[in-house]
Amino acid sequence: MLPSSALVKPFTPGPMPPAMPNLDLQLARRVAEAAADAAAAAIRPHFRRPLAVERKGDTSPVTEADRAAERAMRLVLREAFPDHGILGEEEGEERGGARFLWVLDPIDGTKSFVTGRPTYASLIALLDDGVPVLGLLSQPSLGERWIGQQGEPTRFFSPVGGPAVARCRPCRDLAEAELSLTTLDLFSAADRARWERLAAAVAQVTWGGDAYAHGLLALGCIDLIAEATYKIWDWAALVPIIEGAGGVITDWNGRPLRPGADGTVLAAGDARLHAAAQAVLAGG
Repeated sequence: MLPSSALVKPFTPGPMPPAMPNLDLQLARRVAEAAADAAAAAIRPHFRRPLAVERKGDTSPVTEADRAAERAMRLVLREAFPDHGILGEEEGEERGGARFLWVLDPIDGTKSFVTGRPTYASLIALLDDGVPVLGLLSQPSLGERWIGQQGEPTRFFSPVGGPAVARCRPCRDLAEAELSLTTLDLFSAADRARWERLAAAVAQVTWGGDAYAHGLLALGCIDLIAEATYKIWDWAALVPIIEGAGGVITDWNGRPLRPGADGTVLAAGDARLHAAAQAVLAGG
C-alpha cells in the first residue's frame, strides 16, 4: 500500500498520432485508368513498327516502348498520389516502405509485342500493406481492359461489346479443364516436372498469352493457369481481377500472393479445380 504522502497523478492521454487515412479506391481506380491511357498512348506508335530490342541482365527483352510507357504511368501516379510508393519493372522502386504501393509492368509479354502479337498487356496494381486491392490489365492494340477492385466484381471493357462483368466459368474436373501456359523455358527442372504432371491430367493445353491469358480466364474462356518465375509486377494486378471474377489465384502451395512470393502462380476459375490442381502439383 502506498504511503499517504505518495501522490498518484491521474493518467492524461497525450495527443494521438494521426490516423492513417483510408484510400479512396474509386479515386485510385480513376487514376489507374488515366495511367493506363498514358501507357497506351506511349505504346501504340511502336506496335508493329521497327523497334530496337535490348536484353536485360536476366536475358528478357526490353524496348523504348516499355520504358516510355512506364515513364508515362509514373508521371500520372506521382501527380495524383505523391506519397505513394511506385515499383516498376523497368525503373525500380521509389518511396519504398510506403503503405500504398503501385506496381507496374508497362508491357507484360514484350516478346509478343515485338513480334506483332496483340497478346501483350500493361499491368497496374495497387497494394495496401502488401495486399493487392486494385488491378488493371490493359491491351492497347485491341482496346480491351480488365479492372479488378477489392470487394467489387471485375469489369471488362471492350470496343466491341462495351462494359461487362467478367465471370470465370465453372469447371471442377481436371479432365475437362483447359490449361494455359506462356512457356516452360524458364522453369527449373523440378517445377517443370510438377507442371508436366498437371498437364497430363487436363483435357487440353494452350500456349502463350502471358498476363493476357489471365484476362481470358476471368472471361471464362480458359479454366486453369500454372506459371512459375513470376515477379511481383507479373502477378500483382491479376489478383483482384481473378478474385473479382469469381476465381482463385495463389502460389502452387495455396498461399496468398504477397511481396516475397516464390514466383509460382496457380489461377483457376473454379475453387474445386484449383484444389485439384494444387493436389497434383504437390504430388498428391
